[in-house]
Amino acid sequence: MTAAQNSPVFTVRPVTEADEKEVAGVITAAFNQPVEAKLVHNLRHCGALLVELVAQGDDGRILGHVAFSRVTGAGAGHRLQISCLAPVSVLPEVQKLGIGSALITAGLEELRSQGEDLVLVLGPPAYYPRFGFDAGLAKQVQAPYAGAAFMALALTDAGRTQLPVEVSFATPFQEFE
Repeated sequence: MTAAQNSPVFTVRPVTEADEKEVAGVITAAFNQPVEAKLVHNLRHCGALLVELVAQGDDGRILGHVAFSRVTGAGAGHRLQISCLAPVSVLPEVQKLGIGSALITAGLEELRSQGEDLVLVLGPPAYYPRFGFDAGLAKQVQAPYAGAAFMALALTDAGRTQLPVEVSFATPFQEFE
């Protein structure tokens, strides 16, 4: 911890195979249940993850995790490269210190570099708009989710202009529909 800010010092990096067990523990602690950890495990092992990052403290401990998985489009936007942010997890004792924001920002930058057009998220409407996610844009996405908590972020012009699109999420998400 830095004395001045009382915030942990951490590095954002890709997940390694050696991280899997500790990542599952972080996700389970963040959500106070193992359901989301199982989702990440299943997404990872079915090949659906596009970007998976951790925030590692300067002591080597994993403090947070974020995953982005492939979403398949159909209809007008079927050629779009679409992904889903889910979940983002931070250990309870270090939440609200910028770790989740750093993970999301780094993940979005990586998705831009990979040519992704559109990112979807289902989460708190008061949190995700700070990254550019918009519930209005998501209204042009036909999905199993809807409402103010379902938001979209266009990373390219195509992600804004080649809508509407019907999407299906990776198979492990079916447990949440």
